[in-house]
Amino acid sequence: MMQARSPAKKIFLIATEESGDRLGAALMKVLRQRLGDGVAFEGVGGLMMAREGLVPLFPIEELSIVGFAAVVQQLPKILRLIRTTSDAVIEAAPDMLVIIDSPDFTHRVARRVRAHNAEIPIVDYVSPSVWAWRPGRARAMLGYVDHVLALLPFEPEEYRKLRGPPCSYVGHPLIEQLSSLRPNADEQARRDAAPPVLLVLPGSRRSEIRHHLGVFGQTLGRLKADGCDFELILPTMPHLEKTVREGVAGWPVTPRIAVGETEKRAAFRIARAALAKSGTVTLELALAGVPMVTAYRVGAMEAFILRRAIQVSSVILANLVIGKEAIPEFLQEDCTPEKLSQALSEVLTDTDMRRRQVEAFAQLDTIMSTGNQSPSVRAADIVLATMRKGRR
Repeated sequence: MMQARSPAKKIFLIATEESGDRLGAALMKVLRQRLGDGVAFEGVGGLMMAREGLVPLFPIEELSIVGFAAVVQQLPKILRLIRTTSDAVIEAAPDMLVIIDSPDFTHRVARRVRAHNAEIPIVDYVSPSVWAWRPGRARAMLGYVDHVLALLPFEPEEYRKLRGPPCSYVGHPLIEQLSSLRPNADEQARRDAAPPVLLVLPGSRRSEIRHHLGVFGQTLGRLKADGCDFELILPTMPHLEKTVREGVAGWPVTPRIAVGETEKRAAFRIARAALAKSGTVTLELALAGVPMVTAYRVGAMEAFILRRAIQVSSVILANLVIGKEAIPEFLQEDCTPEKLSQALSEVLTDTDMRRRQVEAFAQLDTIMSTGNQSPSVRAADIVLATMRKGRR
């Protein structure tokens, strides 16, 4: 007599941004390697998760909303999609729910799911920035998250201090990409040669680009006028190329536009310094060994709110991971051509500021190490352990 096959484990995943889609796809791949035909996926994701077998509830482009004003305008749509997603999870009654980043969306779904069915284990992949603002969220998450998978090594200790749910460092996806960030011998020779390659990174969203292109262009013009020679490269993504080209048309220094991830990484490998909008790109540059000056400008309303909410000494991700303020940051009214150009002239030449950054960046491999396991493998191990343990 044939033995009946055990039913497949059903895992519901929710990722609403491209970065989360990459994490979700890598996690799905490892879970399928572990469980084979014994796993079925449902949920929300993008193209990469679709390639791993996910049929998404809706295109994640529907949630490409940036800025407080845009969120207010689109609120009815966002709330509808939260209801649609949480209802789908409740109906599916999966063995595990994995929410990936985008906490303003995914956490609302998780709370609704937990209220309707407390038996579904919930793992949060990518911690919200509880260490930067709204620390009370960590304690609140105890009610609807069973385990947090952290991308940054200092986050588990923050959750312990804030009395949040269990949190484990699984590793940042960038640590698997070091070979594409670091120069070979020829690229190192170009990095050391004259004129130095200077990267300018105004942001990955149109609103960020609009806030930064003007002051960045003035900064580069001032740097050039002060006699500093450099080769300028501006990396961007295909969907932002038109916005960037229109924005730099009046710049006093014409950049070479590097389009796409491959060209961006190639530019990182030859760059001597960078002017960057604060964010994940600062950690990417630090791992590539590129000293930088960072800046951030937002609209007046956002600045008003953020000033009262942020509770960390630095908003630069690389500084937070390193544990000291190695990288200079110029925020809001300090983000001026005068201040930025002076700092850039220092990181382009052999100064104490540049040397301090290079020495700090050399510590990152040790700080961010995950041993011989990849982040997706570590994440999958915790997802499976949490699923087996279930809710108690």
